Amino acid sequence: MTESVIQAKGLVKQFGDLKAIDNLDLDIEQGQIYGFLGPNGCGKTTAIRMLTGLLKPTSGDINVLGLSLPKDAEKLRTQLGYMTQKFSLYSDLTVLENLKFMAALYPFKKQQKQQRIDELLHTYGLDQRVDQMAGSMSGGQRQRLALAAAVINKPKILFLDEPTSAVDPQNRRDFWETLFDLSNAGTTILVTTHYMDEAERCHRLAILESGIKRADGSPKQLMTDMHAHVVEIAGAQTRELKKQLATIDHVISATQLGAQLRVLVKKDVQDPVEFIKQQSFCQDTWQVNSVRPSLEDVFVTCTGQGRQ
Repeated sequence: MTESVIQAKGLVKQFGDLKAIDNLDLDIEQGQIYGFLGPNGCGKTTAIRMLTGLLKPTSGDINVLGLSLPKDAEKLRTQLGYMTQKFSLYSDLTVLENLKFMAALYPFKKQQKQQRIDELLHTYGLDQRVDQMAGSMSGGQRQRLALAAAVINKPKILFLDEPTSAVDPQNRRDFWETLFDLSNAGTTILVTTHYMDEAERCHRLAILESGIKRADGSPKQLMTDMHAHVVEIAGAQTRELKKQLATIDHVISATQLGAQLRVLVKKDVQDPVEFIKQQSFCQDTWQVNSVRPSLEDVFVTCTGQGRQ
């Protein structure tokens, strides 16, 4: 069996009257890419800060690599990597100076330090930018530098807080390839995101809403177990149709995608296509078909409107 490296039980974090994290349980295995999916303010960053020992929980238990947090946070420091959402390196230092500064925080011998820096410069395509000021780099280049700094100590666990929020789709894709390389080498990665396509790349993920874990599992499992049918409708007057569908009790949501409507119908409806066709406002010219759920469909069904 794969070893669990992060475990949390009954985790709660309260700021005054606000409960940012509410009874969170986690069990994350070595080498997994585990995602926290949810909108801004749902508790993703708060959870990460508690799991890294930077924030003390109001209640609950945390065990990371066999050590208890926050009590043993200092013992864990050299085994963790953390990349924040905002670029946190020094804009007025060069690429090489930033990496040397980060390496100085760890007990490297002089030769080991230089070898590690050279390795990272090559791995993340920064060889030709050693003397460039970090502040003058593009979003994708800064992202690679920040990741190189976060893994300079070869961490067993890497925490990434919305690491691709400021880069274009191609750089996001390239970044995820590097994460899979790290995962294949045994690094456990916990990443927060609000991008559905990124969440679908994770081995497992938790969907968070208002500090509460609404779902937990592999993306495929979550889509298979979703408590709704998905129907697509193609036809005229989709805006008016959307309003009419919203009045039906068994319809969870209706969203326009181009010239089509994507409709979530409650699972207790046996034949969702026939159910739609039987509505009084349905037109014979509409094309109504069942389709495969997406992770966005899962998100809608287990948060907000989907639970009403």
